[in-house]
Amino acid sequence: MAFRYYNAERIRERMPEYKGTDEELQDSIDNISLLYNSAMKNLETKLEILSDDFDKMHSYMPIHHIQSRLKTFDSILNKAVRYGIEDPVNNLDVVMREVLDIAGIRVVCNYEEDIRTMYDLLLKQEDVDMIRMKDYCDDPKESGYRSLHLVVSVPVYLVNRKAVVPVEVQFRSVAMDAWASLEHELRYKHRGELSQEIVDELKECAEILNDVDERLSRIRHEVLTDESEYSDRI
Repeated sequence: MAFRYYNAERIRERMPEYKGTDEELQDSIDNISLLYNSAMKNLETKLEILSDDFDKMHSYMPIHHIQSRLKTFDSILNKAVRYGIEDPVNNLDVVMREVLDIAGIRVVCNYEEDIRTMYDLLLKQEDVDMIRMKDYCDDPKESGYRSLHLVVSVPVYLVNRKAVVPVEVQFRSVAMDAWASLEHELRYKHRGELSQEIVDELKECAEILNDVDERLSRIRHEVLTDESEYSDRI
């Protein structure tokens, strides 16, 4: 459950600026891991149940697959520094309040229209509250990146308390996810440095895939209409 590579024996060497004991820091790290892993499990279960129920009602499952990730403790502290949080390892309460993507879930849907379906269904859950939203589907990034980003809060019920924990949710279609994954890999291999020619070509690929996304959605509706008409005749 705890973050890998973080244990009381090594914490002091890695984080000499921490003012408490090794055991206190280890407890704080384990608490973050427990809370955010639990929140991800909660949200993943909700999404899977919604997709299953949608399939039962409409004979169609809108979610292709779900992935989740928890930031490493180093990544959390590094992002806190970029946010301007001073001495983050001694101010973990502030870090947890300000850094909203410690836990992240990627929901890959079959078609772009399924993104809106799952978005609406998720936010109808009584214990899911939206903190913020960035719509890169209707307003793509300059790179061509498309996705719907949400940060929502969900409850985590522990033995003696209840915590409300934020989780970032990224909704993508299969086509959006394919482009984003490959673009990320290319940037990672080249340390984020790509020529303008490659950047322009990647953006063109994103536009082509968006067109494919829309065409596949139209084909899907045509097929469903044909099936309905056929069913009415038999």
